[in-house]
Amino acid sequence: MHVYVLFAHPSHQSFTCEVLDEFIRGLRDAGHTFELGDLYAMGFQTDMDLKQYKREIGLDTTVPVPDDVKAEQDKIDKSDALVFVYPVWWSDCPAKLKGWFDRVLSYGYAYVYEKEGAHATSEIDISKALVICSAGHTVEHLEETGIAESMRRVMLNDRLLGVGVKDAKMEILGGMVGGGAAVRAQNLARAYELGKEF
Repeated sequence: MHVYVLFAHPSHQSFTCEVLDEFIRGLRDAGHTFELGDLYAMGFQTDMDLKQYKREIGLDTTVPVPDDVKAEQDKIDKSDALVFVYPVWWSDCPAKLKGWFDRVLSYGYAYVYEKEGAHATSEIDISKALVICSAGHTVEHLEETGIAESMRRVMLNDRLLGVGVKDAKMEILGGMVGGGAAVRAQNLARAYELGKEF
């Protein structure tokens, strides 16, 4: 299986980057191929400019998408699966990744309306997606407060399952604030397992 792995964190010295490394080690050990999209290292432009905005609201597929957007869509097209690795910041992904969704999941690619107001089809053909989030709060806290459920609904239901991904799951690696070495080791072991079992 060929996997496009999107990483959204500004620091390569972060725990989230350690999670990425362990997940990729698991992918390699399982025999998968992958391409890494490091959004911060790429300097991916997250703000939609006026020209692309007008294309989107005009639902005009005759206007080409920007080159960087087309490059990301091409990476998706040659992949069997998508993986997103990022930290939980204010109950969601970093703005860099949110901007990737805003721009890359464009009209005519991620969604097409057959008639006004009716979601119809997508060009995206991905068998599965996995979202791996590192979090300072414990998973229990995120579940009790409803934050985990809201994260799943937005990321999985809207951004992935809603645009043609056939199966999508989220794994929260929580408890990193005050969790100590044992929690760190447990979360990194889980990241490796997720890659190995992917």
